[in-house]
Amino acid sequence: MAPDPDQEARPAAEPASRDSPLEVLLVFLKLGLTSFGGPVAHLGYFRTEFVERRKWLDDKSYSDLVALCQFLPGPASSQVGIALGLGRAGGLGALAAWAGFTLPSAIALIGFAFGVGQWSALASSGAVHGLKVVAVAVVAQAVWGMAKSLCPDRLRAGLAVAAALLVLAIPTAVGQVAAIAFGGLVGRWALQLGHLPPAQHRNYGVPRRAGAALLLLFAALLVVLPALAATAGSVVLSAVSVFYQAGALVFGGGHVVLPLLQAGVVPPGWVGNDAFLAGYGAAQAVPGPLFTFAAYLGAVMPSPLGGWVGGIALLLAVFAPAFLLVVGALPFWELLRQRDGVQRAMGGINAAVVGVLGAALYDPVWTSAIRSRADFGLTLAAFGLLVYGRVPPVFVVIAAAMGGWALAAFG
Repeated sequence: MAPDPDQEARPAAEPASRDSPLEVLLVFLKLGLTSFGGPVAHLGYFRTEFVERRKWLDDKSYSDLVALCQFLPGPASSQVGIALGLGRAGGLGALAAWAGFTLPSAIALIGFAFGVGQWSALASSGAVHGLKVVAVAVVAQAVWGMAKSLCPDRLRAGLAVAAALLVLAIPTAVGQVAAIAFGGLVGRWALQLGHLPPAQHRNYGVPRRAGAALLLLFAALLVVLPALAATAGSVVLSAVSVFYQAGALVFGGGHVVLPLLQAGVVPPGWVGNDAFLAGYGAAQAVPGPLFTFAAYLGAVMPSPLGGWVGGIALLLAVFAPAFLLVVGALPFWELLRQRDGVQRAMGGINAAVVGVLGAALYDPVWTSAIRSRADFGLTLAAFGLLVYGRVPPVFVVIAAAMGGWALAAFG
């Protein structure tokens, strides 16, 4: 009897002991309180904890999972955590992993939002200006590192430049989405990349039908939410739509969420640009995923959002695509990664993302923060500490806040 080809294509189940969702929550809570340094550092912490120390999976399975989450839009480190929780304790484990890793920084940023709201002088203080200045250095570091890895040839470097020019010419969310789509189309038809070899994958227990349903729900919400928001005229629906779209369209890491959210919340007047950049600077000083910046923005938004309700609501909105995509894509990952056209399109998208982030580095980050030679000097010092000194971002952020305070007090 001939073997069923579909059966052969399925990943082999990998037996493993199971933990309770509470145990998963406690493990990820420890990581959420201590994981500074951005998504690359987070993935290093995860490997140490789950491959070397706890042996939840082997290096091959972990590398494969990281490859999937870097392929998908959204916060890669959070998606890896969600999948690890799913594989260890099912759906509740996925929720527990996300909550443990995300809530510490989200709570800290909502608390910072209350401080900005209660003490209006805080928003214009020297320390908060230092946070806006250090945001320039952080975004510049992200552009520098991403350009080296994602634009290794003339075509992709040219795509990044074209994407930046398009976003500067059309400084709205429409321009950013158009730049990403342009990068994908050019990459699909013009890039030359080698074919990836097939690989066997760990079984996370998600049936293909369930995965397909989640991917359809992801796509449906991406279309339906903006339509509902336009029809209802509701601020809440409009904000949820903006944050869902930002979570669904971010390729290349958490820093890329900055221009998408800025274009969504500052032009309508929901959040002032100074408050926006102050929160972004503060987000560099907390552990966990940078996407928790959404909690700060929800907390400083006007009624009917604002406070804890707004912070948690928009935090859920920005992370919802990450859940739907990673859980939905797990059963189909091998099929996706084998398509050369998909790989070429992703290469073009990643190059365009560098350009989108480069445009954001100029406007709003640079134009709103750098007002004097002293500001530029503080930014340059922060950039040097981050890129060449390899100083952890939390210490650079604290130093920049103190520098901003000193410039305001003695300058």
